[in-house]
Amino acid sequence: MKLLKLAVIALFTLATVSNVSAQDENNPYVLGFGVNVVDFSEYPVNNSSWNFLPSISRVSGESYLEKGFSLQFSGTINSIDVGVNNAPVDSDLYWSADLNVKYDLNNLVGETSQWFDPYVYLGGGYVNVGDFSEGMLNTGAGFNSWITENLGVNFQTGYRKGFSDEIAEHWQSSVGLVFRFGGKDTDGDGVYDKKDACPEEAGLVAFNGCPDADNDGIKDSDDACPNVAGSAAMNGCPDSDGDGIADKDDMCVDAKGTKANNGCPDTDGDTVLDKDDKCATTAGPAANGGCPWPDTDGDGVLDKDDNCDNEVGPASNNGCPLPIITEEAEAAINMSAKTILFEFDNASFQSGVADQLDAIVAIMNKYPKATFLIAGHTDSIGTEKVNQKISDKRAAAVKAYFVEKGIDAARLEAKGFGESSPIADNMYKDGRSLNRRVEIKTTNK
Repeated sequence: MKLLKLAVIALFTLATVSNVSAQDENNPYVLGFGVNVVDFSEYPVNNSSWNFLPSISRVSGESYLEKGFSLQFSGTINSIDVGVNNAPVDSDLYWSADLNVKYDLNNLVGETSQWFDPYVYLGGGYVNVGDFSEGMLNTGAGFNSWITENLGVNFQTGYRKGFSDEIAEHWQSSVGLVFRFGGKDTDGDGVYDKKDACPEEAGLVAFNGCPDADNDGIKDSDDACPNVAGSAAMNGCPDSDGDGIADKDDMCVDAKGTKANNGCPDTDGDTVLDKDDKCATTAGPAANGGCPWPDTDGDGVLDKDDNCDNEVGPASNNGCPLPIITEEAEAAINMSAKTILFEFDNASFQSGVADQLDAIVAIMNKYPKATFLIAGHTDSIGTEKVNQKISDKRAAAVKAYFVEKGIDAARLEAKGFGESSPIADNMYKDGRSLNRRVEIKTTNK
């Protein structure tokens, strides 16, 4: 009896340090060897009523069914020295053969702890004591505590009730070693094939047996870069510069860029990537390596389009300086000036003259370096002194009009010539009208 006490104490001590790993489809078969105690008392708490055979007295075999159910076959032998009401018996031989259905309680309540694998059972058996035998109903509970993946300790206790009165109702308890086997782990990763999503490739329990070669916490099948550690946000790929573009898709892995530029920066926004831009901080066209075209003479015409890149000139003349005035422009001024006519005996313009004056202003603006003499003329009616004064006024009136339209006064000289330079015969009215005029001449050709 003391031996059994020590065995039970050892069993509970071992259970407190073991890891739970229930019998399941991965390890479907269990063999057990141990000792058993038969007790015919109402409550088996007093070891004085125990019947115990100090040798291996129980063997069992189990096969997992499904959903936590297992089928258990067991056979026991014992020697009955204490019967009902603790009555002594002449060492009758006790043996039984049982078939029970077990149910693993972890499937009902979840894993109870790191070491406790409890179950209940219900079944029947054939029991023989001395010259008596009968079929009996079995019910009880027990638990396994696994020392290793395949080796554990079992404790089981149950109540037997017969279908006739041949053998008294009694308790039977057992303790022993159990050996679990039948699981297949082809790749040796500790995850059995039935639960291994990658049975031919060693992997991790956390990934159902699938590998994570780069140890980045993303299994290889979901990892776009299985051999280089990365982040979940990048589907397992690294992003060295932190620009949100995985290195495998990033043309500039060490410089933050944009998706539109395949991970490369374009600091000046000129569409020329910094790595190809000779002027990365100054916008310029790709044709000039990302640098702005120069304008050496600062005339607003880029050197590439400037035929005179060291001389200021307008775009209309390909960047070259305009002549002070062209012959064509001078002819146009003279043509327009001929139509600037005045009323008789004063400096008032005849109607329609403003259009001609504006045309001259436009030409003067086009040639800003040209200077002009505005010459006033009269017909011969009146005294020479009076006509001189009128011609002065007419020249001054034209100059005033040009200045009012924005022409610099310094470019203009107004001078009257009186009646001294007629262009038509003063004898006739039409001729005298033509002589009342101004002429505009360039003075710095």
